[in-house]
Amino acid sequence: MPLWNDLAGLTVRIDDYAVRRNELVRDGWTRVTTVVAMTGAGATGEGEDITWQADAHDDFPDGIMLAGTWSLDDLSRRLDDHDLTDYRRWSFESAALDLALKQAGQSLADITERPFRPVRFVASIRDVDGWLGYYPGLELKLDAAKDWDADRMQRLDALDRVRVVDLKAYYGDYGDIPPDPVFYRGVVEAFPNAVIEDAWLEDGCLDALQGAEDRLSFDAPVHSLADLDALPLEPRWLNVKPSRFGTVRTLLECIEACAERGIRMYGGGQMELGHGRLQIQKLASIFYPDGPNDVAPSAYNEGDARAGLAQSPLPPPEGVGF
Repeated sequence: MPLWNDLAGLTVRIDDYAVRRNELVRDGWTRVTTVVAMTGAGATGEGEDITWQADAHDDFPDGIMLAGTWSLDDLSRRLDDHDLTDYRRWSFESAALDLALKQAGQSLADITERPFRPVRFVASIRDVDGWLGYYPGLELKLDAAKDWDADRMQRLDALDRVRVVDLKAYYGDYGDIPPDPVFYRGVVEAFPNAVIEDAWLEDGCLDALQGAEDRLSFDAPVHSLADLDALPLEPRWLNVKPSRFGTVRTLLECIEACAERGIRMYGGGQMELGHGRLQIQKLASIFYPDGPNDVAPSAYNEGDARAGLAQSPLPPPEGVGF
């Protein structure tokens, strides 16, 4: 596994870590994330827990004994001893990677010997007309909605801005529409050039997706290469959300397998409020810069449509760390 081998032996000195709570109130809903800030040798590395349930951040562990000098591989094995969700585990692993790279004076591009490149991004928004009024060239990733009748879908496609349609069939209560072969067929026909993400594949839905097999992508069901292999078909696309994978090793294993198999990738965001957003942009810059990356700057999630925001593509990242 060459990608992980590039990183596994990196040394990180950890003196201590602290946690910091971030909050954003939007439309009556409070988004909470927790930042892990590891310190050592005069440097600080950060990672972000993006667990969606706000109350889950109330008891974030702030006393795990991590002080010492570790290889990243040994530290990851140390974290195996703790019962951490994938999202929480990622906050520690990404903070350690950030700190190790800073202490080594290197970037992720340096250590993997892959250059940072400009990052194409799409935006996940609801007020399509409002945002396109400011940014006519903005590309979109849209969540399918109950009010999408044939006319609405045709008008959206006519904008020539929709690059990904997310059906969210694996999100439980987060999904807006139940799996429906008739609706799925309408999406396939209305958006002939869009990637179709997280479609249900049973109960007649796979038949409804006929002809769009090369456009199918998955996100929520994939937390590891084993999950990718367990899908009932081999997708041609994968939405890579690093925090779903828990560990750096598991993430890189899946990225590497996709590259070898010709599965196209794009980055996914989870409404990060801190350093986690920059990290998903850096991963996209190295591994899938030209995909329809759902890694728009956080400002796109923090308020209504307005002028003055960065536009796609983002310039290559700079500086050391992750």
